[in-house]
Amino acid sequence: MSLPPDDGRVLVAGIGNIFLGDDGFGVETVRALAGRDLPDAVEVVDIGVRGVHLAYQVLDGYGTLILVDATERGGEPGTLYVIEHDGAGQDAEGVPLDGHRMAPDAVLALLGTLCAGTGARPPRRTLVVGCEPASVEERIGLSAPVSAAVPQAVRLIEELLRNQDDGRTAPQSLVGDATQ
Repeated sequence: MSLPPDDGRVLVAGIGNIFLGDDGFGVETVRALAGRDLPDAVEVVDIGVRGVHLAYQVLDGYGTLILVDATERGGEPGTLYVIEHDGAGQDAEGVPLDGHRMAPDAVLALLGTLCAGTGARPPRRTLVVGCEPASVEERIGLSAPVSAAVPQAVRLIEELLRNQDDGRTAPQSLVGDATQ
């Protein structure tokens, strides 16, 4: 999987609730990624649970959006996934605007309506770098397998960013499931 070559700016957004164990995977991963040497066109943000903030941040204009989040897909805890979202910018009819319940899927569904109202364009490509959680129970801190996956996710995102200009794909050794 690679990013389109000429999409300009990239937003890498960490999603999740640090008070729900492994749900904090996205937040912890972007915190680790933020200290790395990244291309100037890449912006890394800790969105946490502020979905409305993500929606408005995306309106600033990005060619590629990479969401980093805990993603339950039935694999072993700590398994990484790269998922291409093929419906970014779709019509948001029926999606309620509730700032406390704006999960990434609701934000993506809402983008079409927000873009139409502002004249902005949704990202041309949206990827989710997900990690299979072990537990999303009330507690602070990641489980051992999810914590061990954070450095791998950082390398995976860096590889996606490096490969955007030459069309290469993400190394499959870092990806547990690259379907969708």
